[in-house]
Amino acid sequence: MNNKRMGQATIRFERPPRVRAWAAVGGKKEQDGPLGSEFDKLFPDTMCGEQTWEKAEMHLQKVALGMAANKCKLPVEALDMLVAGDLLAQCVASSYAARSASVPYLGVYGACSTMAESLALAACMVDGGFAQRAGAIASSHFCTAERQYRFPLAYGGQRTPTAQWTATAAGACILTPSADDQAPVRITHACFGKICDLGITDANNMGAAMAPAAYDTIRTLLSDTGTHPGDYDGIFTGDLGLVGSRLLCELFDRDNIDISKVHEDCGKLLFDQSQDVHAGGSGCGCAASVLCAHLLPKLADRSYKRIILAATGALMSPTSVQQGESIPGICHAVILEAGGKG
Repeated sequence: MNNKRMGQATIRFERPPRVRAWAAVGGKKEQDGPLGSEFDKLFPDTMCGEQTWEKAEMHLQKVALGMAANKCKLPVEALDMLVAGDLLAQCVASSYAARSASVPYLGVYGACSTMAESLALAACMVDGGFAQRAGAIASSHFCTAERQYRFPLAYGGQRTPTAQWTATAAGACILTPSADDQAPVRITHACFGKICDLGITDANNMGAAMAPAAYDTIRTLLSDTGTHPGDYDGIFTGDLGLVGSRLLCELFDRDNIDISKVHEDCGKLLFDQSQDVHAGGSGCGCAASVLCAHLLPKLADRSYKRIILAATGALMSPTSVQQGESIPGICHAVILEAGGKG
């Protein structure tokens, strides 16, 4: 077991699990964004054919998972495990979506870091031989998040410049063992992050709250693996947005490390500034959909050889914010590589 640990917090997968298939689904705003043409399916409105926004988010997850499984020519029921999460209380979008799957289910909550957390946990299960086929899923929905965390949409409150726009999207990945040569992407390392809290209390400035956690996890991963930013085709955070991305680069600058040439943020990639998203995108579905719509295809066609996905989360609740508590940040990261045998 010890030979799978590197340094302080990084796991080196002895038999790197493969990402066999993936799918990304989104809504109208995602369709209008720079990556709209890369999604597997897009819905023309926020209801996604359902009666409530919450049911719409459940539908996003079910569609994403179903499409990913279809690409493997497998029924969802053939999976050994689902690891899924969302932003809603008690992960109801994930657990309700999993009702019809009849598959062992692990619900996880990492806010916007959920997709990286799901991938890392599923990879641990596959590498350890506890699952042969595992699904990793995450979703979010602008309307469900606004209803839970902020104000009713009809309130029409003014959004601050540092606020981010929650993605109405989901991403799903199917993981298989390292011997699966038909799977084009490998997960070679994972780094589970630590809670970082520098006292940010503004729920409309999540980028500032999460940037220290992103710095801590990425710095730890680089140190543990003995690598440098230039060893990667990209270090993709999700979702720091404009504010958090700038702060992350400043934190690394203090160490005389320049990550700006390889760093990009999923919250900046998903939307264009002309879409009035202020500081960028956010939500579990942001990193999940950018990963599945944009990053994994680039690894599959070898446009990228090796990247880091470092997804960040602001772990507050409506109650904690109303009580004046600061916002703890978390960041989980995985290293993804193109091709090659495990």
